[in-house]
Amino acid sequence: MKLYDNHNHSQFSFDGHRTSVRRSAEAALAAGLGGICFTDHCDFHVPPMKAAYENLVSEVFDVEAQQKEINEVSHDIPGIRILKGIEAGMYHGCREQIREHLSAHSFDQVIASVHYIDDTDPFYGGYYEGKTWKEAYGHYLETIYEEITWLKDFDILGHYDYVARYAPYPQSSIMYADFADILDEILRFLAYEGKALEINTKTYQDYNGRTPVLDKNILLRFRELGGEGISLGSDSHDPSRTGDKFCHYSEFIKSLGFRWTVHFEARKAIFSGI
Repeated sequence: MKLYDNHNHSQFSFDGHRTSVRRSAEAALAAGLGGICFTDHCDFHVPPMKAAYENLVSEVFDVEAQQKEINEVSHDIPGIRILKGIEAGMYHGCREQIREHLSAHSFDQVIASVHYIDDTDPFYGGYYEGKTWKEAYGHYLETIYEEITWLKDFDILGHYDYVARYAPYPQSSIMYADFADILDEILRFLAYEGKALEINTKTYQDYNGRTPVLDKNILLRFRELGGEGISLGSDSHDPSRTGDKFCHYSEFIKSLGFRWTVHFEARKAIFSGI
């Protein structure tokens, strides 16, 4: 079995200064992975506070430069499959820009993610002000559902539990029992549309004494609804995290009855047995 790391950032992402296509590809090869996909950030809207802090107007990477670099590194490192991707940041006010951008370029795979919500970035904490944990998590999940059902043109739903990473609440994880209704809507849409659900291993680490966990009941419900595609992604911005915890999570999903993981090439699902 050869696992693919389907969620990586390179020097072409605004926050990719600690890595490069070449360094992360070399790390993936050394880790024994079958492939790596560079899904650099593409967010047309950046909340004002973050824009000022990071000195950013947008987070739209140079697709042509990224893909040229991937072609060159692929030639130099033939022992691993290096794929071309994008992490499309969904935001209500930028819907048409996102759709036009995806139509204008060719990718192996498209991850759809919500980074910014209500003109805030949860990473900086402002999103949680005045909200209970159920309000904050629930609203984030409802936003994901609204945006993916509008966009449709994607392959993988990225880090559905991103909102739990940086939250200030004792409740550090999104659990199926707490949000069954909206999670059912999300999972049913993914299953029926043949989309993949991402296990983003960056989420499941310590954040200021809180460690989110992956609720197996979410995965079991996805499978019950007909979902087959589980994508593994490290969300790496550093070569040292490429393929992080993949052995653990591949065994975890196998124990739940999944028979394979999935990656995409030219937007077509490729299933690999576990």
